[in-house]
Amino acid sequence: MIWEEAQKTLEPLRAQLNAALGTKCEEWQIPRDADPKWSDKAKALHAAWWEAHIARQKKIDESIAKNAEVEFLYDRPYEDRSRVRVAGPFTVESLSPHRVVPADEEELLHTLNADKGRRRRMKLVTPPTDFADIVIEHLKTAGVQQSKKQDKLTFTTLAPWPGEYVNAEGQFLEGNTPRRAAIFIGPEFGTVSRVDLVAAAREATDARFDVLIACAFNFDAHSSELARLGPLQILKVRMNPDLHMADDLKNTGKGNLFVVFGEPDIDIRHMDGGKIEVQVKGVDVFDPNTGEIRSGDTKDIAAWFIDTDYNEESFFVRHAYFLGAHDPYKSLKTTLKAEIDAYAWQTLYRDTSRPFPRPSTGRIAVKVINHFGDEVMKVFGV
Repeated sequence: MIWEEAQKTLEPLRAQLNAALGTKCEEWQIPRDADPKWSDKAKALHAAWWEAHIARQKKIDESIAKNAEVEFLYDRPYEDRSRVRVAGPFTVESLSPHRVVPADEEELLHTLNADKGRRRRMKLVTPPTDFADIVIEHLKTAGVQQSKKQDKLTFTTLAPWPGEYVNAEGQFLEGNTPRRAAIFIGPEFGTVSRVDLVAAAREATDARFDVLIACAFNFDAHSSELARLGPLQILKVRMNPDLHMADDLKNTGKGNLFVVFGEPDIDIRHMDGGKIEVQVKGVDVFDPNTGEIRSGDTKDIAAWFIDTDYNEESFFVRHAYFLGAHDPYKSLKTTLKAEIDAYAWQTLYRDTSRPFPRPSTGRIAVKVINHFGDEVMKVFGV
């Protein structure tokens, strides 16, 4: 109906336009723009035709919008209650907006115009808070957590330090003896490498610190190989990603914002036939009461993985095993709401790997994960 009514206007205009131009153009052949050589009458008819054509299209669109069925274009999965979900829905998340030190426009104009004698009064701008200052404030109240509460490292004092790598100086009690700790804070968005740790450790050694505490969101694989530099003990502390939202994070000191996950105690055995077997004995833990490294057991390990042919670029899980106390087999059955092959579970619930051939790269990597979700990876040459 809309089409027919619109055609009663469009067809006479098209006939008049063809007569003025001496052509026989169909509707789809009429050009969008008028030729400058056309007469004023032809140009007016051309403009009127296009105006009526657009009006017809708008009425058609409005009619479709009113009468057509609505279809929402998003995923609507079918729910099957007979199946058990092992993992939750996957989401894509991004880091919080990067903290960027802004270049003040007034300051920039002031600098550019200084040589031309055109200075003007500067407005006062509050400088942004440095990420290292935020970490120090939270570290002062939260301390450094370990797998056991009695091993928590609490600072009696913590203040900034004017170093190139060492950002702060902290003091804690080793029993009844005060000790000085150098605090090295890694990048807000990045990974701390072995080279960074060595540079920070040398600076801490020159300043005669007793221990270096390196705080970072991520450490590369080779940094795990460095646990001591001369007499200086190095503790690698993983920062909670919540610190990316430090501006909105309440500084209560109750969260696990800084956690030390010690070095895994690994034993590599060479078997007959050129095969290799790996055993994880536990995780070495720093004891703040004695200043010594104490060997733990496998109860603090939730899972451990082996890349049996590590290429020094990416970790590929080729062997996966699970540990932990309090009968994790029972917890797994409860979660899945199903019976599990006990023999199959025993092949995975173990601290000693199945034998595997010697890697072509000459290196293997072992990754250990605790119950907090923290992980540490160590690379071995075999």
